[in-house]
Amino acid sequence: MPSPHLRPPLSRRGFLTASAATALALAPFPARSATRPCPFGRYGSPAARLTPQTLYVDPSGQGDFTTVQAAVTAATGSGRTLVIAPGTYRETVAVDVTRTEMTWLGAGRDPRDVVIVHDNAAGTPKPGGGTYGTTGSATTLVQADGFTARRITFANDWLRADHPGISGTQAVAIKVQGDRSAFHHCRFLGHQDTLYADSMALGVFARQYFAHCYAEGDVDFVFGRATAVYEHCHFRTLNRTDLSSAPYGFVFAPSTAGANPRGYLVIRSRVTGEAPDAHYKLARPWVPSSDPTARPSLTVRDTHLGPGIDAVAPYTNMSASFPWQEQRFAEYRNAGPGAEITVPENRPQLTAVQAESATREAYLGDWAPWQEGR
Repeated sequence: MPSPHLRPPLSRRGFLTASAATALALAPFPARSATRPCPFGRYGSPAARLTPQTLYVDPSGQGDFTTVQAAVTAATGSGRTLVIAPGTYRETVAVDVTRTEMTWLGAGRDPRDVVIVHDNAAGTPKPGGGTYGTTGSATTLVQADGFTARRITFANDWLRADHPGISGTQAVAIKVQGDRSAFHHCRFLGHQDTLYADSMALGVFARQYFAHCYAEGDVDFVFGRATAVYEHCHFRTLNRTDLSSAPYGFVFAPSTAGANPRGYLVIRSRVTGEAPDAHYKLARPWVPSSDPTARPSLTVRDTHLGPGIDAVAPYTNMSASFPWQEQRFAEYRNAGPGAEITVPENRPQLTAVQAESATREAYLGDWAPWQEGR
């Protein structure tokens, strides 16, 4: 989200420099003195822990650990909290299924203050041979249930232009598979496949909640089979200098299991962009080869769609074998130039009665993460 706490423009990977709102997201932080004030703010310190289950991460050494992964490795069991000091953490991080009910708290005032970033792509060669693949490209992987993150930026700054010989250009900032995974005031930065909201297995309907978050990218940059609610979020499409014609990309690519009654719900959000008008599709259905029975589900309601979205044909196919018209796409009370209904058959709309079931409560059931505050 736009923030008053912007830093001067410093040198960094070029893929975010096209927009003033994002140009500073991964800028390096100035060197910090070992005698600087406690970097953890109101969340205590190793000498005065928030709770006995709290661990502190600080790149300058004032915490328990200097890397996020080291803290995660030490945080065995359930119910652990990581307080992460401002800084740029260039690493990959994995939270396995045993580390349930974990919370990460960014100790800065703004999600730009704490950045977890790496630069693997699906086609990046692995040290031991082969390539990483889409899942392996993820900077952060969360498989545990009950994960919560606040005020953190998750990023993948791999660039197509820097690697013309690599065809696997998916580069995931975060893959989330756990049930009851919540993100508040977080940012997700990348190009292709930025935010992978998924589940651990085909028959597992993982619930996820994203509130007041920002996600940007170009191709399918919010995708997967989770039951996910995006509330008060900002999705921003990036410009493409490597393409000469539309479409430049697709905001959503759900892959909802056919047995799952609910997929992605976008509510009270906005979609903006840097690209020319009508150069992006709102969504396309992803029916993966591992699940040809998938019926992708996406409802976008009470959301502002900017001019970058193709209002005439906002949906398209990923595969001709699975036309978008046979999937579960719908809209309700959207506004903005990208929401204008010019070809009604291309803009499936919910009725008022149907919209009564398109709520965060209906999607998330007995879990109410919007009531959890810090």
